[in-house]
Amino acid sequence: MHCDYVDGQLTLDGSALAAIAERYGTPCYVYSRAGIEARFRAYDEAFGARAHRVCYAVKANDNLSIIRALGRLGAGFDIVSGGELERVLATGAPAGNVVFSGVGKTAAEIQRALAAGVGCLNVESAAELARIAAAAAATGRTAAIAIRVNPDIDAGTHPYISTGLKENKFGVPLDEARALYRSARDNPWIEPRGVACHIGSQLTTIAPVVAAVREVVALAGELAAEDIPLAHIDVGGGLGIRYEDEQPPAIRALVEALLREVPAHYEVVMEPGRSIVGECGVLLTRVEYVKSTAARNFVIVDAAMNDLLRPALYDAWHEVLPCTAPAPGAHTLECDVVGPVCESGDWLARGRTLVAAPGDLLAVMSAGAYAFAMASNYNARPRPPEVLVEAGGPRLVRARERVADLMRDELERLSEEEAPK
Repeated sequence: MHCDYVDGQLTLDGSALAAIAERYGTPCYVYSRAGIEARFRAYDEAFGARAHRVCYAVKANDNLSIIRALGRLGAGFDIVSGGELERVLATGAPAGNVVFSGVGKTAAEIQRALAAGVGCLNVESAAELARIAAAAAATGRTAAIAIRVNPDIDAGTHPYISTGLKENKFGVPLDEARALYRSARDNPWIEPRGVACHIGSQLTTIAPVVAAVREVVALAGELAAEDIPLAHIDVGGGLGIRYEDEQPPAIRALVEALLREVPAHYEVVMEPGRSIVGECGVLLTRVEYVKSTAARNFVIVDAAMNDLLRPALYDAWHEVLPCTAPAPGAHTLECDVVGPVCESGDWLARGRTLVAAPGDLLAVMSAGAYAFAMASNYNARPRPPEVLVEAGGPRLVRARERVADLMRDELERLSEEEAPK
């Protein structure tokens, strides 16, 4: 994504954000297709001639146009729900390129995954393996699985997105994984195909990931000696991006470090999400009011925590830029950028220095991942539209919801109540 000021107007890939806001209204999410595709290619090309699959983590941003664009570049997909599976399939992507992760797969989700021909189910407990085996036997379809190992390694990230410690709900300890593989080997409906690990998200150092992968590679070697040969090593995802002053490693540096740990006879599966889409999106929002109290100044905008939950949930930092460059010497305001939702936790940015007045357009940066994907309808607020900037210019890829959309199913129930008995 190339975002800079041209003639005083903030642009994304050459498209003026103010013009997009004028056309589609605010709040509004805007993504760079060129940026997303470039980051996927950076992963894909870093593997060189090594056998690999780059499986985009759909949970980061599940817009169908983004999924389709990545699928056309050869991406596989990492999913964590039946709904995400249906979104991937709706774009025409083959189910065989899908890895199904997640700790709480329902029986219905597993049955649907098997029927669709999902490439691999990443198993996170003994109970889940038993459920998969039962579903496979009932449907007559062998289930390809990988056990997700929890290596008890600190990723050094926010506790809410740390997934590789023994106190986290994800994966199974090494000793339990060994027992599960033996059980899987002896079940005619289960095919042990790989081993997986994923220690967290927004990672900014390579060392913890390398340590985790070293553990699972060693496990794969032990299993091979027990006549349980595996075809792939799933190294997870989680590479961080720059929100404020983070300095995550380059994609190529991470991939090359991991390849040094994984023997060449294994296919390497990787599941990046945030690092593909995160920096390629912005949230446009317009200033409604500027309010000053004895304690602080508030810039009240039309976007809220229901549109972008990360600040309220993670105390996350997003850069905020004016879409029109301020004039030299313009008066600045020390302020918090807050939304209209009736919660004190409804804020997008705190302690910022901005030039802001009612009617001004602001861009919340690095809002391509875990942004719209986590949006809700709290306070009966329709979710914003999504726009994809492509070679031909901006294209609406999800229309703004309407209040009528939110009430539709309930209105049908009301009409049933009013019908003659």
